[in-house]
Amino acid sequence: MDFTFKEDHIDFSDSIRKFLMVEAAPEMLREIWETESGRSKALREKLAEQGLTALSVPEEFNGIGLGDLDWILIHQELGYYAIPDSLSDTAYLAAWLLNNLPGDAALKKEWLPKIANGSARIAIAHPVNPMVADAGNADLLLMWHNDEIHAVQRKQVQMTLRTSIDASRRLFDVTWKPSDATRICPASHGASLWQGLLDRAALAAAAHLIGLAQRMLDLGIDYSAQRKQFGKPIGSFQAVKHQLADVAVKIEFAKPVLYRAAYSVMHDKSRRSVNVSHAKLACGEAAWFSARKSIQVHGAMGYTWEADLQMFMKRAWALNAAWGDQSFHKKRIADFIYSSGAALGPGETFT
Repeated sequence: MDFTFKEDHIDFSDSIRKFLMVEAAPEMLREIWETESGRSKALREKLAEQGLTALSVPEEFNGIGLGDLDWILIHQELGYYAIPDSLSDTAYLAAWLLNNLPGDAALKKEWLPKIANGSARIAIAHPVNPMVADAGNADLLLMWHNDEIHAVQRKQVQMTLRTSIDASRRLFDVTWKPSDATRICPASHGASLWQGLLDRAALAAAAHLIGLAQRMLDLGIDYSAQRKQFGKPIGSFQAVKHQLADVAVKIEFAKPVLYRAAYSVMHDKSRRSVNVSHAKLACGEAAWFSARKSIQVHGAMGYTWEADLQMFMKRAWALNAAWGDQSFHKKRIADFIYSSGAALGPGETFT
């Protein structure tokens, strides 16, 4: 299978990288994290100007109308710069869920244009996550209830803020009461939508993790070139070189797994969920490995607030458990491998 991205994918990703390089410096992220909301209206508006909020919204609702493969490189960039925003939940997941509601749902006409212009924040509650990310900042919450989809306003729920190891996250316990008035999709149709959303959410988290892994590797390389022992940069020592090289290999081995999963999701392949779980595990392992080795290069100071590394490391730890932890995704793979008649082996990889 050819994993080469189209030129327009790469060009768009490059433009977003250059934008985030200027707008998302670590010192700016710290300022945003220390606010009560943990979010920046100005940053969201700038992301909207770049077209990111409109990426998945159909053209009839003032969007661009692109799909899952168009997001995958963007998610990596958002991970690399640890963007403190609910962009993926709103512009990717919520946009997909709303757009696939059965019939001519009024909710599409009301919220998809708002997503496209960047004026709406939408939080999503799924049973795989014990808490709802960004619920306190959301204008609308899409809630799971026995495979039904419910839409509730923030004033209709009660929330309790919970502390996360990642200072950029805002997690909430949400108490609410489902009713006929809040139901926007029955379980008969909602079950497949929730499954599709879970796979897309885990795919997005995996791409963020690859971006984080690369950023932590880059930080380790930069530090090893600056830090000196015995009159030489520690990066010149073979032991340090080998550790950082091992991280680079782990990242490069995870990328094709991620891209295959994105292709499976885009084309709704029969092994979509298995491919996504494989990607989540491979990318999560790469991020953990990168964090551990970069910490070893930095020494104990890598854990301190003053070091940039801790920002990306904590985000990686948090995302590794979001939208399904390791046990969840290992079980999905095991169920496939040990099922009767499972087609396994190299020749079956891309069937």
